[in-house]
Amino acid sequence: MKLSADLQALSKRLGHRFESPSLLVRAVTHASRAGPNRDDNQRLEFLGDRVLGLVMAEALLAEDPSASEGQLAPRFNALVRKETCADVAREINLGDALKLGRSEMLSGGRRKQALLGDAMEAVIAAVYQDAGFDAAKAMTLRLWGNRIGSVKEDARDAKTALQEWAQARGMSPPDYLEVSRDGPDHAPVFVISARLSNGKTAEATAGSKRLAEQAAARALLAKVEKSGS
Repeated sequence: MKLSADLQALSKRLGHRFESPSLLVRAVTHASRAGPNRDDNQRLEFLGDRVLGLVMAEALLAEDPSASEGQLAPRFNALVRKETCADVAREINLGDALKLGRSEMLSGGRRKQALLGDAMEAVIAAVYQDAGFDAAKAMTLRLWGNRIGSVKEDARDAKTALQEWAQARGMSPPDYLEVSRDGPDHAPVFVISARLSNGKTAEATAGSKRLAEQAAARALLAKVEKSGS
């Protein structure tokens, strides 16, 4: 089986030449494009999530041999969460190679965080099945790059950090208000406002309420830490 031009380009960006090209085809095929003769990437995504977890667990142990489980857990979560997978997918232009059904294409599926994150995990599994764990590990570590070394700073949960900041100053916990929700049910867009009892606020937009709350908390924390109040 010969890969199409877009998948050949993706293979080069991954730094892996597939002995079984059909694995890469399946990894980038969304359920909306699947059919009797074309499998989707859901089973690969399931496997890739586990491979990614093992790679990151090993990397974190090697990065900080003295860290406790309590310190490692939030770092691990930051490295394997869907948002991080989607960020890596964007860096390698994985969205350009996704095989989507018409409805997903029309609704901007190539840019959706969930689709990109799932496909990134599926690609990891495809490399694992094609060439084994060492190949998948090498590719994943290269693509994740300096995220592993800098994850100590990135691992804090923004809502928890903002609440701790407020409590340390005698304030009540922050409030989160849903300002708006737009878009179709399968691709909603939430605007959330985070507010402190001192009147400071910040807004953020994301494809889920949880992500928008985290982003709003992160923005508000950055604002108050910069101003010192």
